[in-house]
Amino acid sequence: MDYEIIPFTKARQNISLLLELRKKNVIHTVLEADVTDAREKIKEYKKKGIDVSFTAWFIKCFVEVMKEEKLFNSIRHGRKKIVIYNDIDVAIPIEREFDMEARPVAYIIRKANEMGIEDITKEIRKAQKMEIEEKTQVLDRMDFLRKFALNSPAFIQKFLWLVLGKNAFRKKKYMGTTAVTAVGMKGNFRGWLFTLGGHFTTSAAIGGITKKVVMSNGKPVEREFLRFIISVDHDIIDGAPLARFSNKLINLMEESYGL
Repeated sequence: MDYEIIPFTKARQNISLLLELRKKNVIHTVLEADVTDAREKIKEYKKKGIDVSFTAWFIKCFVEVMKEEKLFNSIRHGRKKIVIYNDIDVAIPIEREFDMEARPVAYIIRKANEMGIEDITKEIRKAQKMEIEEKTQVLDRMDFLRKFALNSPAFIQKFLWLVLGKNAFRKKKYMGTTAVTAVGMKGNFRGWLFTLGGHFTTSAAIGGITKKVVMSNGKPVEREFLRFIISVDHDIIDGAPLARFSNKLINLMEESYGL
């Protein structure tokens, strides 16, 4: 037999633990939006030397809907309370290489609701250039509490995460209030991207862009459609509000909001 055994590193163990503990009753909505006009406008910005990220534009549209639909930017606090935040802190996973291992780091864009598209783009570029070291695991640079939790035995980790996970204010501090995952930041990806749930009431996963021929003014034209998923905690958000949220988001995107 010809095979190789590699270690299941501490960083991967921590990621596995976080995935194990993020059990929620989740609704996924699978969506498409015509982003042809938006992509053309972004190309025009780049020709002028202005750095505008497609992911940053999506985040801008996403948080703009959240500013109106505030319950989507909430976090459970204990068993009987929900904290609704005005500040929208968006966690974005950035994959970086460290010690021969691809390591995701969650960078949090604080108060994204107060930012323009160029400001969000700068935050993404900053995250992409962030230095990774042994102290930076999964949740950005760690303070003492996070370092202790991630380096404890598994049974202590689970206890701490379960306790801390019930506190909405600690969750916001360490994880943000929502998340946007964009595979497109790592290259050309044409498929759908499903998340399995998460620590957030609402999250988005950006998939690939495909070309389709559609009818416009009685003529067939080729347009570009973005595939993406919106996932919500069904304990807090029902199907009808999710449908309204999704429709508002698609409308903003197809209007090239903010560009």
